[in-house]
Amino acid sequence: MSSTLDVPSHIQGLIFDCDGTLVDSMPLHMEAWKYVLENIGVTFDYDFFFSKKGMEETSIVRLFNNHAGVGLDPREVVRAKHRYFRDHINGTKPIAPVVDIARRYHTILPIAVASGGSRANVVGQLEAVGILDLFPTIVTADDAVKPKPDPEIFLVTAARMGILPQYCQVFEDGEAGLEAAQKAGMHPTDIRRYM
Repeated sequence: MSSTLDVPSHIQGLIFDCDGTLVDSMPLHMEAWKYVLENIGVTFDYDFFFSKKGMEETSIVRLFNNHAGVGLDPREVVRAKHRYFRDHINGTKPIAPVVDIARRYHTILPIAVASGGSRANVVGQLEAVGILDLFPTIVTADDAVKPKPDPEIFLVTAARMGILPQYCQVFEDGEAGLEAAQKAGMHPTDIRRYM
């Protein structure tokens, strides 16, 4: 396990996932899913939800409906989850090695956030850990892009940054996001190796 993240010399732009990459918010996400499901009498499946990190949330609920044989309303469940998440957002913490890269490069290369979360949650988390001002470009599920592992969110982000995909490095912690970055023709970096 290396102690530092590297940016190859050919890279012209950096794209960061938010949850679990810049911000240690996965415990809060799991707590929010658990709270909402148990409140409506449905058993929470930690392994299922954790394995879907990085995916768009209504898609996660639809997959969970198939997985658990339930008929939850994806929009209602996600709305309730977001309320819980926002009420507890100040408990999130930065992931130091990744935030260090963002701080080091934000005046050197264009940098952006591309997250499957809602804009309100992403902005709230970046504000909570004091790094919102580092990211002039933020693309979220609210931008009507196809969810990871589809590469669209990364391709849209690169276009907004004015950088060709092959010159972008993506920092991710989820399998769906790493797959999406690879499909986009970008340089994927699995940040879990540095934690």
